[in-house]
Amino acid sequence: MRLKGKKVGFAFTGSHCTLEEALVEMKKVADEGAILYPIISCSVNETDTRFGTTDSWKERIKEVTEEKIIKSIVGAEPIGPEKLLDILVVAPCTGNTLAKLANGITDGPVLMAVKAHLRNQRPVVLAISTNDGLSMNAKNIGLLLNSKNIYMVPFGQDSPAGKPNSLKAKIDYLVETIEYALQGKQMQPILISY
Repeated sequence: MRLKGKKVGFAFTGSHCTLEEALVEMKKVADEGAILYPIISCSVNETDTRFGTTDSWKERIKEVTEEKIIKSIVGAEPIGPEKLLDILVVAPCTGNTLAKLANGITDGPVLMAVKAHLRNQRPVVLAISTNDGLSMNAKNIGLLLNSKNIYMVPFGQDSPAGKPNSLKAKIDYLVETIEYALQGKQMQPILISY
């Protein structure tokens, strides 16, 4: 068990098409002995999509961890002062979330969780999933790659012909990325080929 006893915040944002993959990886993190604290963005909490309803996602999260789902700014704020987590994962991390993190905007539960956690100078792992990673969000990825205590799950172009600006984390590298981040290291190579 590579993460035995580690307190891992696991935050889901509104890349609804990748929530299934993130949930599979959340289970793997739990299977490695981590204690999971789930956090969901307003989008995941409030928006039913063709990929699933909010109620179904929340039920599936509850199947992996018995911890209460954090789904408000007020609920996420104590993460900092209580030093609740050893590490915080944002998977999937949308372009919207990337942009707000890079620009210091805290207007939702996931962003508050990251802000609160970073005040303790502890690691945050981002598993990006954005259609504009090589366009409007390229600058934000660059800023975050150069930010203290921010680590990225290795990522690449998931559909170069169909969506040339799209970037997506190789989510099955999540456990290894967490291990590296807990040591203060970025897993390499960070740019991968799909």
